[in-house]
Amino acid sequence: MSKLDTSEMPPSVQELRGAAAIVGVGETDYHLDYKAARAKPPGYAAPTAESLAQTAFERALADSGLARQDIDGLSVSFLYGGPNAAELAPALGLQPRRLFESGGIMTDPLPIVSAAIAASECDTVAMVYAVASRSLGLKYGGYRFAGGGAPTSYYYYHPWGWSSQAAHWAFIWSRYQATYNASETDLGAVAVQLRKNAITNPNSVMQTPLSIADYLASRYIVQPLRLLDLCLVNDGGVCLIVRRTDKARDLPHTPVQVEGWGKAKVTSDKLHALVRERLQPQIRRAGEEAFAMAGVGLSEIQHFEGYDASTIHLINQVEGYGFVEPGAGLEFCKSGAMAVSGALPVNVAGGMLSGSYMHGWSHIAEITRQLRREAGVRQIADVEVSMFSLAETDQVHSLVFRRGG
Repeated sequence: MSKLDTSEMPPSVQELRGAAAIVGVGETDYHLDYKAARAKPPGYAAPTAESLAQTAFERALADSGLARQDIDGLSVSFLYGGPNAAELAPALGLQPRRLFESGGIMTDPLPIVSAAIAASECDTVAMVYAVASRSLGLKYGGYRFAGGGAPTSYYYYHPWGWSSQAAHWAFIWSRYQATYNASETDLGAVAVQLRKNAITNPNSVMQTPLSIADYLASRYIVQPLRLLDLCLVNDGGVCLIVRRTDKARDLPHTPVQVEGWGKAKVTSDKLHALVRERLQPQIRRAGEEAFAMAGVGLSEIQHFEGYDASTIHLINQVEGYGFVEPGAGLEFCKSGAMAVSGALPVNVAGGMLSGSYMHGWSHIAEITRQLRREAGVRQIADVEVSMFSLAETDQVHSLVFRRGG
């Protein structure tokens, strides 16, 4: 077995378009596990990243209709610790000829695996991700941020109260309010819509209906952002099985082809790019790369899954790609356009605000189910092309998917 360096995403070239397809998907029980973690019934044992990964893998393998020996590649993404690919492979009963390691977030791993498949380095890769965030008691702000050690960059030093990424989103929202005369009630519509979407998904963490009044009654975390403006913290695992497209057509489900990707980074003055520009140049550039590779235009995107670390950050992406004009995203949401039956269905399984916080992986799982047309009551009618966006604080990644033949 050998290991591929996964530090950089491959180029966005048309030669790689559609070379690989998702043929299996598995997820853990976000809703049930979250309830158990909160209640801690007698005999409760917290899951580990490895146990979550194993569950997701077994479900994806069964879903794919493939045999264990068909898997000749393994990609492992444990954001907060876990076995490496060489250690996990025996536990999954695999003997892969290609191993991949990644940092965990759904950014570069899928393009890297797709390019490796296109280069005949492997035919079928199990991409496994898991986090035991809640069980580990992880905090995403305050003294215990990043394990209570030294901040990873000056943005998170405490003297000026900048100890979490939520501070970024709060700063962005304050400027957005002033620029576009937006209210907290306007922003609350995003949380309410995604909760409505989540309720149609039995596996989403949050199932209780949410009103604007409920939203406004929730406490501030980093004013002017409230608890319900920020993503969940829960345990979970996702596995995607990705196969050469020419070997993906005689399996139980319609393959979901990986058609294009793009990436753009902030190169200087991060706070200016993040707060004043809201990453709009980077979002636009990453989208243009992905669209050009996939051979589609913005108007052909029928379903959008965006990295909703916060309500305003999701709106940044909806506006940044050009689905609506800058400043129009909140009214777009309030009109019902982001609902399953809307003009642009967005995060239709609940996203990270109400569905599950899987660092973008559950967004791809939902895209897979939508393009296979297996999403049940939340199915988007006649969907052929879906898009995923992951915007961090200093870079943006875009992925375009198409329903296979």
